[in-house]
Amino acid sequence: MTGDRKVEEKKLCKKYRTNVGRLIRAWKQGLSDQEINLKTGIKMSTLYLIKQDIELTHRKERLERRKQKLLRCHSFDLDQIFFNPNI
Repeated sequence: MTGDRKVEEKKLCKKYRTNVGRLIRAWKQGLSDQEINLKTGIKMSTLYLIKQDIELTHRKERLERRKQKLLRCHSFDLDQIFFNPNI
């Protein structure tokens, strides 16, 4: 999964023409968008769009993991009913 995030980070770097990894580290350190704006010169609207893209990517990953987990559990339940029809 970390490999997927690196690819996504590279895509975002190309899309917004900025170092997204550096922005992520700044957010993790607790810097606000205004502080990042002052230090890097990136517009607030661009920071907002980058943050939205990152959140959307994480949300999609979590949803995909949840779907896979449900499919595994659901397929087990179907097998259980098939092999034990009296239950």
